[in-house]
Amino acid sequence: MQTVSKISTAKTEIKKSTFISYLAPMAEFRTLHEQLKDQHPKAVHIVWAYRELNKYAQIVENQSDDGEPKGTSGAPSLNALRGADLVDTCVFIVRYFGGIKLGTGGLVRAYGGAVNLAINEAELIEFEIKDESVFFTPFTLMSRFEHYFNAQNLNDLKREFNETGAIWSVKFNDKEFKNFYDFSHVFEHEGVEFLALGLNTKPYF
Repeated sequence: MQTVSKISTAKTEIKKSTFISYLAPMAEFRTLHEQLKDQHPKAVHIVWAYRELNKYAQIVENQSDDGEPKGTSGAPSLNALRGADLVDTCVFIVRYFGGIKLGTGGLVRAYGGAVNLAINEAELIEFEIKDESVFFTPFTLMSRFEHYFNAQNLNDLKREFNETGAIWSVKFNDKEFKNFYDFSHVFEHEGVEFLALGLNTKPYF
């Protein structure tokens, strides 16, 4: 499986209709959708599709024709993502209508082709399955953990503060968690506490 780490775009014109495609990480889905609606108020359609992995390691798919004839735009866009074996990835296709109808087959080819153009422009990377772990650190250890995550270039994390410290939610692959466990478990006597563990943590507990 593959994924993307940043947004890539492509543009094509077919029978005077313009198709602008945006391939993006799934985490950008909602923000990018709103941005495109603001940036392209005169576009007649903003079609989208995505594939993501849920917490049970199952692929979840969805798509929208956004007013195009059913099955002519969202489905071929999703099929293009499948064809590239992409996960945790979304795509938007902005269409400006040029006055000439493309017909069912023409729309299918146009939208599928627009997505493939964006895929060709993208830097595809190997997808790694990561599990989320949740743990607590007191304020006295905050800087040490911040430094660790910065040094390890781990940025798939969230943090909420309470009156005594922070609760972290971090996604690790197997190697990342092993290294993190080696670093963090020595601080358990100072207040570090694991609250929820991913499947890849079983060998350590």
